[in-house]
Amino acid sequence: MQIRQLQIGNDMMQDRLMLRIASPANEECRVWITRRFLRTMWPHLCQRLQTAPATSDKPKQEKSGNFEEPFRDENPLYPLGSKPLLASEMSFDKLNDGGVRLTFREGRERVLALDFSQELLSALLSMFRASAAKMEWQLPLEYGDSSPAATPSPIPAETPPTTRLH
Repeated sequence: MQIRQLQIGNDMMQDRLMLRIASPANEECRVWITRRFLRTMWPHLCQRLQTAPATSDKPKQEKSGNFEEPFRDENPLYPLGSKPLLASEMSFDKLNDGGVRLTFREGRERVLALDFSQELLSALLSMFRASAAKMEWQLPLEYGDSSPAATPSPIPAETPPTTRLH
């Protein structure tokens, strides 16, 4: 799915974040992100961001997107259904252009694969940090944290380029 817009909303009642992804074809997919899931995937996302080749002179950590434009909600189509996918697994694939494909899975049911450039991945991480702070989750969402608990173990060279969480 090609990405036109991203939005992360806060659902205080369910204690979850909702990632909304809109495509140029007026399709929208929604993914629930729990506190536990964000805590688990954060170091892996940061690792993908930190190990990517530099694409500009800007720091890789906090590139900003266009946050001025409101999320368009013009009767979208929902290819995965209107009920958000509850992410329980995630895998990463390195793309030839330096980007990363994130694949969210809901158990053995629905799957959503999204290709992120490094700049878009950086914006996604910034949005996750801001949303987690607003939810008062008190997660240590830092870039490049070198503590053993926050840094994912390196993937051996013999393994395929896909990393799967959970």
